[in-house]
Amino acid sequence: MRTPLLDRRSFTKMAGAAWAATLSPSSLFALERSDAVFASGFMARDGSFGLATLAEDGTVIERVRLPARSHGMAHCVATGQAAAFARRPGTFALIFDTQRRQAATVIHAGPDRHFFGHGCFSPDGRLLYASENDFQANRGVIGLYDATDRYRRIGEFDSYGIGTHDMTVSDDGRTLVVANGGIETHPDFGRTKLNLDHMEPSLALIEAATGALVQRHALPPALRQLSTRHVDIDSKGRVWFACQYEGRRDDLPPLAGHFSAGEDIRFLDLPAETTARLANYVGAIAVNRARGLVGLTSPKGGLAVTVDAASGRILREEAISEAAGIAPSPLGFAVSSYDGRFDGVRADLAWDQHIVRFGRL
Repeated sequence: MRTPLLDRRSFTKMAGAAWAATLSPSSLFALERSDAVFASGFMARDGSFGLATLAEDGTVIERVRLPARSHGMAHCVATGQAAAFARRPGTFALIFDTQRRQAATVIHAGPDRHFFGHGCFSPDGRLLYASENDFQANRGVIGLYDATDRYRRIGEFDSYGIGTHDMTVSDDGRTLVVANGGIETHPDFGRTKLNLDHMEPSLALIEAATGALVQRHALPPALRQLSTRHVDIDSKGRVWFACQYEGRRDDLPPLAGHFSAGEDIRFLDLPAETTARLANYVGAIAVNRARGLVGLTSPKGGLAVTVDAASGRILREEAISEAAGIAPSPLGFAVSSYDGRFDGVRADLAWDQHIVRFGRL
């Protein structure tokens, strides 16, 4: 089982009275009224980048500057550590302590490596795993960082694919779940996708202790342009995944699905009109374990979709312009947008593609 949810009271207690004293009255008031704390990368109006914590009502509690644009985040409830990863092809990650016991740490990817914007902690918090690109060999790798030694890079595993993007870890810490998007990139060409005519998307289960391949799902040739991008795990241990399609705009491929260890993948059978509204692009996925829900967002389609995890039935569709990040909340999901909204409240910031809740439902 995962560690229980870190709520507002626990977050405030761990962060300490000294930290709370640094907040503005409006931020402190918002925090006191909130049942949850979230975080996201952002771009400010002056073009600078940073990381912000938010109350449940969308009030920005605190901001931290970053040297460049971030992407995904990871959080370990067991230790209070959190990490923000640079957007591809960035090479930095910022690790900070939500309990304010130690200063933030900046780490860098190894030689001939860059981050793909995602990673996760081992459940005990002793290791940080990061999705990385070995761009000279055109292969994805999982960087291993020792959290007990200032996040020193201690090695890497093969990701068994290319274009490695999002990843997570099973509740027992034994299995890494990796979405290999199948897209070749190289920092010499910026963010250009170099192999759209022969992509190799896949999903891999990897033994966390050894890096051995446990299971790999390569998408069929008919779906070779369906980039597997983001993953989450539900209360039954099923892996949910979301995709972005690089083929014809008028195609309607499946955009999300799930699988369990030892089983084949099953795509979510969304209505054609919903798939069309998602515009062939699911930018983020999240599981609300307590309520048995799966949430999808599409910035290109301006849509957030809530699905019943048991039946696959759509429970809600909400039009949200530039819908970006999604994370579980008491009533379902909190959603951010590129134009600065967080659950309908607008900030003077442009939120990045992902948000994280400090804890899980």
